[in-house]
Amino acid sequence: MDWEDLLEKAGRVFEKEPRLIQLPSHGKVVFVGDTHGDLDASEQVIQRYLKKPYCIVFLGDYVDRGKDSEENIQYLLELKLEHPEEIFLLTGNHEGFMVKEFYPVYFWSSISAEERKKYGLLFSKFPFAASAQNGLLALHGALPDLKSLEEMDQIELGDENWDRIVWGDFVENEMDILGDLWGRPQFGRQYFNRLMERYQKQVLVRSHQPHAPITMFDKRCVTIFTSHAYLPTRTIAIADLEKEIRSAEDILLERI
Repeated sequence: MDWEDLLEKAGRVFEKEPRLIQLPSHGKVVFVGDTHGDLDASEQVIQRYLKKPYCIVFLGDYVDRGKDSEENIQYLLELKLEHPEEIFLLTGNHEGFMVKEFYPVYFWSSISAEERKKYGLLFSKFPFAASAQNGLLALHGALPDLKSLEEMDQIELGDENWDRIVWGDFVENEMDILGDLWGRPQFGRQYFNRLMERYQKQVLVRSHQPHAPITMFDKRCVTIFTSHAYLPTRTIAIADLEKEIRSAEDILLERI
């Protein structure tokens, strides 16, 4: 199938998904951080975990940085078509170039204007977050400030909550909202605790910040990165969906 057919068929699949993915209450989930054109990382995860009892949640940023951006995203889209209930692709900031431009952009600058339009349209349909009944929440960057997670379908591309989800950083700081750093909104412990209590979640799994501590806020905020584009080691997180998750100690962090 050529790339245009792939994007069109994948778009129809994503249109059926809500912005907030509800993970099953059984089996296990594998969370994959930014892959950033690291096709080998995606292949390693798929080879190991695309089987029962696992579902796999990729946390965004499939393109730019690494040398295989287009190959990486097309590989994952093909797998999404084949396994729509086992593989979930959340959006990251690098999928939002058509909404909020940034640089450098190795992938976006290497394709034509028509290709950028079609990839941008597809990426605009990606879900924002994944939630589980056992206390887990997963997304790319930081938490949106909503009355409830069910309001996620009301978030519009480019609005403040979209910006927090895909561009937001967490900092090991006692404060609430810390302002903006180079286009990246910054948040501390008070903000994290306030929103997690409101959403009745215990642990957040995220990516986006390759140099952030793996755990923050009493081991309730877990940051993973799964690309050699930034780090020599690639980390994934595995959780039992049938077990209550209270901290990072209840999650298996594995290097691939």
